[in-house]
Amino acid sequence: MQFRIKCRLGYAVTGQASFLFNVAAQQNTLQKSVQEDFQLIGGTSLPELLIGRQRFHRAFSKGDRLELDYTAVVDLNPRLPSRDSLEVQPLHELTAEALVFLYPSRFCQADLLGRFAKREFQQTESGFERVTRICNWIYEYVEYLPGLTTASTSAFDTATQRAGVCRDFAHLGIALCRALGIPARFVSCYAYGLNPPDFHAHFEAFLGGQWILFDPTRLSPQSSLVRIGQGRDAADTSFATIFGNAALTEMEVAIETEVVEGNPRAPEFVTVPISTCPDIFRK
Repeated sequence: MQFRIKCRLGYAVTGQASFLFNVAAQQNTLQKSVQEDFQLIGGTSLPELLIGRQRFHRAFSKGDRLELDYTAVVDLNPRLPSRDSLEVQPLHELTAEALVFLYPSRFCQADLLGRFAKREFQQTESGFERVTRICNWIYEYVEYLPGLTTASTSAFDTATQRAGVCRDFAHLGIALCRALGIPARFVSCYAYGLNPPDFHAHFEAFLGGQWILFDPTRLSPQSSLVRIGQGRDAADTSFATIFGNAALTEMEVAIETEVVEGNPRAPEFVTVPISTCPDIFRK
C-alpha cells in the first residue's frame, strides 16, 4: 500500500537561526520511500543526519524567511504479529534497547501513576490484552479536546484533567505501560484521514521481544501510520528544533492519500492556522 505525503513549513527569521527538522519518513523493513524530495528556500542546508533510523535535516538561515517543502511516496507494509506470543518479558530478559524505555521521562511520569496503573490494569491477562485495555480506558475516559493542553502537559496532567490531543494520549499510554513494567516509547508519524490534517502521535509497547504499535485515539487506521521518529516522549521527536530568532508562520500538511496504481490522486491540502496548531512535537 502506498501513501503520498507532503509537508510545508514556513518561518519568519530575525537575525539568524539554526534549524533541526525531523519530518522525513523513516526507511525500514516495513516502510520505504519510493519517491522523495526535500527542498529548502531561504537558508543553507547541510547533509542529512541519520541517528538510528531517525532522519534529521539541518539548516541555517540569515534571511527573513525560511521555507521547507518535503514530499514523498511511501510504500507501507504493516506487520500483523500473532497476539498469542505478545507477553510482557521479565526485567532480566529485556534487551538493552528496551530497558531505557522503562524509566520515567519528562512527559511520562510512570512513577507518579504507579498505584493507579497497578490497581486498574495489573491483571493476569496477556501483555497484548493488558496494553489494549489501557488504550481502551484512555479512549473511554479521556476526551480528545484540541486547544486545552500545551507543550508542557504531562501524562500525569492528562490523567488528572481527562482531556488532551494525540500527544497526550500517547504520553499517558506510555506512562501506564512503564508503571506496569512494560517498556513503551513515543512515535511521531504521518496518518491517513486526520481532520484537520496534522502530524500524529501514537506509542509502541515492547511485547514478546518486539515493538507493537498502539493508538488510543483511534483517529486513523493503524495500517496507514508512516513513521517519522521515536523516543522516550515528544521531547525526542520534535518536528523542528530551533536555536535563534525564528517563529512558525505557516504549516501545511497533506492528507495522506493512497496512491492507486495507474491513477494517483493528488494530495488534498488544508492550511492549519498557527493559532490552532496543537503543540504535538514542539519543545
